[in-house]
Amino acid sequence: MLHQTAFHSLPLRAIKPAGWLKDQLEIQASGFTGHLEEQWKDVGADNGWLGGQGESWERGPYYVDGLLPLAYLLEDESLIAKANRWVEWSLASQQENGMFGPARITSVNQDIDKDQDWWHYMIMLKVMMQHEEATGDERIIPFLTKFFTYVHSVIEEQPLRGWAKTRGAEMLLCIVWLHKRTAQPFLLQLADIIAEQTTDWSGIFHDFPFWRKVEEWDWTTHVVNVVMGIKTPGVLYELHGNPVERESVHRGIDSLMTYHGQAHGMFSGDEWLSGTHPSQGVELCAVVEYMFSMEQLTRIFGEGRFGDILEKVAFNALPAAISADWTSHQYDQQVNQMICNVATRAWSNSPDANVFGLEPNFGCCTANMHQGWPKLASHLWMKDQEDGLVAVSYAPCTVRTTVGRQGVSAEVAVTGEYPFKDRVQIHLSLERAESFPISLRIPAWCEHPVITLNGRELPIQAESGYAKIEQTWQSGDLLELHLPMEVKTESRSMYATSITRGPLVYVLPVKENWQMIRQREMFHDWELYPASPWKYGLMADTSFEVLEREVVRQPFLAADAPVRVKVKGQLIRDWKMEGNNAANPPLHPNTDGQPVTELELVPYGSAKLRIGEFPLIGERKRAAKK
Repeated sequence: MLHQTAFHSLPLRAIKPAGWLKDQLEIQASGFTGHLEEQWKDVGADNGWLGGQGESWERGPYYVDGLLPLAYLLEDESLIAKANRWVEWSLASQQENGMFGPARITSVNQDIDKDQDWWHYMIMLKVMMQHEEATGDERIIPFLTKFFTYVHSVIEEQPLRGWAKTRGAEMLLCIVWLHKRTAQPFLLQLADIIAEQTTDWSGIFHDFPFWRKVEEWDWTTHVVNVVMGIKTPGVLYELHGNPVERESVHRGIDSLMTYHGQAHGMFSGDEWLSGTHPSQGVELCAVVEYMFSMEQLTRIFGEGRFGDILEKVAFNALPAAISADWTSHQYDQQVNQMICNVATRAWSNSPDANVFGLEPNFGCCTANMHQGWPKLASHLWMKDQEDGLVAVSYAPCTVRTTVGRQGVSAEVAVTGEYPFKDRVQIHLSLERAESFPISLRIPAWCEHPVITLNGRELPIQAESGYAKIEQTWQSGDLLELHLPMEVKTESRSMYATSITRGPLVYVLPVKENWQMIRQREMFHDWELYPASPWKYGLMADTSFEVLEREVVRQPFLAADAPVRVKVKGQLIRDWKMEGNNAANPPLHPNTDGQPVTELELVPYGSAKLRIGEFPLIGERKRAAKK
């Protein structure tokens, strides 16, 4: 029997994005996601998952895993038709024994042995789950049951290995999902076998061994495997209820951020775990997969910490690696990114890994990046085990579901332009009055939250990061949440300093000179060169002035940033470049004779060239005098 989770996800289409978040999805649809099939042959008509002879491993499934939720969230019939082609071909491909998919596996990466490889099927299983939730397609449950019957019959002779072994939790998610709908006993037997064959992430995260920059390849230090693996203890907890799994997750996150953490909420990984240097990169695939892991850990454990991480990564690292018009992206981004060019760096990736383009370094991110915003939108709210509502994040949206033991129809409209503004309005419309709980996530960064109901302030007693309000609700009730965002500094490696306000990280934007290095019909490749000084340190005694302006259609563009923070800094003449990157922020910066300058910082995700970890000027000198 499955262990009860704290929350459960709402089906795709229950949450509709609004405001700036809907704008992001529309921009995404008009860029890469809506046009990739016509512009990139790897997911084009010859893809093996469409019946062709081309790439037939992970790229097609990766692409539709983001395309399909985007299509249904926007209710875009042309995108729905595109997604349905992949679903219909997969359904039609199922053999009598239950196996499905391309008859032969081909990949651009010929170094990977694909015999008996289960990995790419795991991605398509996630597609099928979303399709069923969005459409109610009655073919999906029998299709998945037949497939898992086949897997159960051969998995001990053809076990998980390679990518599938490290990512077995992706298959476990679908097995659990199907068992909740069918109660077939063999599925839990299969789940136990898959769990046994999956990498022991619980042990790795509980006693974390990777406490310095990794210098060579290992399956368990590859950053995308790590971010997928972090949810494995949670999925095992849902299977068996062992409380040590929760501890493994928290110890793992703590260790990753201690030894490899970076200011944007991710940990380094260019291609594997690479320490805390702010010029080490992190892969875009890792960003979107870490978000998905946080969404699943929120569902399983119901702890606010995972929502805090989800927001920080989504609102900073995700938009930072993608151009504002969604026509180019990076493979690796850097916190201190003062140049994006084809050049050798102290990474395991190729020299073009940080340029903006169609498929810099390798095309996995080109296929996989599309799930980020859509899956965030579809997990903004969840339900608890009392049929109450749970606010995971406060991005603008409308939620339509049933609530309470009587299943009363409800609509919840969230407005307020969060995270750029600190006030959120939650409007309730109910079929009739009903008693049920509403749990509001109180971010750990917020010290003085205020909740009002119809203008009356409510007492706040947050447990596990959520304030639970239980009462009989009326149609027309208005909850207002004020989450005061204070500017805070965080001391990082080598005494560098990063700046946050709420879930947003603030950086010095460096003026960008975009130079095309490859022209295509739609998705070009670009190098970015700095056109303004970047060698600034932050005054230790600086004050902070917050400037707010209107939230425009694309807020993740430095010139139109809706929030700015004014600080004081100085130019540093001895901050050098090392290996085509900004070197570590100097411990004792030379600012002799330099005037104190007012600097205007913008949200991290809006600046493609930026300094996000600053040398601190003045504090250590005063300490030495004392």
